[in-house]
Amino acid sequence: MSSPSHLSLILDLTPVPWDALSHSTPPLRLKDFLAQALVFINAHLALRNENSVSVFGALPGRSMILYPPAGSTQVEADENTFHVFGQVDEGFMRSVEQEVEDLQEVEEDVPPALVGALTKSLCYINRLSNPPPPSNPSEAPPPPPHSRILLFSVSPDASVAYIPFMNCIFSAQKLKVAIDVCKLDESEVIFLHQACHLTGGAFVPITQREALLQYLSMCFLSETETRKTLAVPTLDKVDFRAACFCHKEIVDIGYVCSVCLSIFCQPVLECSTCRTKFSPDTLLRFGNMNLNGHAHTHSNGTVTA
Repeated sequence: MSSPSHLSLILDLTPVPWDALSHSTPPLRLKDFLAQALVFINAHLALRNENSVSVFGALPGRSMILYPPAGSTQVEADENTFHVFGQVDEGFMRSVEQEVEDLQEVEEDVPPALVGALTKSLCYINRLSNPPPPSNPSEAPPPPPHSRILLFSVSPDASVAYIPFMNCIFSAQKLKVAIDVCKLDESEVIFLHQACHLTGGAFVPITQREALLQYLSMCFLSETETRKTLAVPTLDKVDFRAACFCHKEIVDIGYVCSVCLSIFCQPVLECSTCRTKFSPDTLLRFGNMNLNGHAHTHSNGTVTA
């Protein structure tokens, strides 16, 4: 018998991009997106009684769990609604509305805490994968679920979060958790491309926002094992550029520390991460340097003092 499936959703709730999407053509308002996301969640839960879901939100500077709620909530019974659907709909919408209402005015350059939301999601999945032993020793423990993450992105990459983001990708690889990305806008997300490629997930840009639910059903509803027999969209080209550890900027040509593998945009006399000192003779291979260990890197990769 196959294991159940756990779906972890990460929602980028940054207000500025959502305001831009609501005035785009065709428009996509946050309220309409949440309604379609709920239909997708209910479809996942309807596939199997043991399936589960968790939802995390990323706002500027902070992240939180939106579902399941921290405390027990009473949902009024509705004979026309499946009880699990009612719990998810009520708890999820209530949490999102509360977080949006509590959000104060933020600066436009504050990136969403996607790394924090991704970390919380991986911790939640790790807990599901390692449940406590049953109280009755004669009972067999339930099989751990097959988990995957679906991230809804509306913001560009934040290069300052490159290192912790890559750590999350490596953790997802170790847990065998695929990271899928549903890109709702047209901003550049190099790191999300790498996350999908390295974890075996799917990256799908939404070109027709009015058909969002169809995208979700056709591309993200199936499990990773089932996708091997389906024609799920894949990336034709992946940008593997990294962000330097010194200025947190994406670089075309980087200089890597041979000890800790830190990346720098220019040759340095000492690694700022592990404090390894490099021989000046070795640095001369990259060009002439001044006594302070600074150099200018041209677009063609040459280094001059």
